[in-house]
Amino acid sequence: MFRRVLLATALSAAFVTAASAATLHYTARLSGRSEVPKTDSKGKGKFDATFDTATKALTYTLTFDGLSGPATAAHIHGPATRTQTAGVVAPLGDKNPTSPVSGTVTLTDDQTKSLQSAKLYVNVHTAADASGEIRGQIIGTHARHTKKAAAEATPAPAAAPAAAAPPK
Repeated sequence: MFRRVLLATALSAAFVTAASAATLHYTARLSGRSEVPKTDSKGKGKFDATFDTATKALTYTLTFDGLSGPATAAHIHGPATRTQTAGVVAPLGDKNPTSPVSGTVTLTDDQTKSLQSAKLYVNVHTAADASGEIRGQIIGTHARHTKKAAAEATPAPAAAPAAAAPPK
């Protein structure tokens, strides 16, 4: 009896863990206006990512153009709000990256908390702006996806049952 209860508990825990894993979506729009301090860069960029909550893998694509010169580095920084700066969390691509840059980084528990609270940002550096030419705060878009999916999954109201014919 005890073994059955123990086995049932273990299986339930496994299903709950698997069921609670999710893939969340994040994005950032990069510009010189978002840098701290602001730059007058005409450059722009976009960071799109998915985050696997089970493995803590952040899979991303970063695109950018219009910079003052070639990119010398690109990183995720944090933890920091939009008005703060912070150290490097993870490099994006190799030294002197060219757009597009794609890859996967595995986050720690603390970095995951920073991601989920919008306290990570993407920075693209150039020789002219060594501390960063364009920047964008990483924000979750999964709430929008979840609401849309829930709306699409909501069944239409059932039609009222047809009235029975009166007895003859």
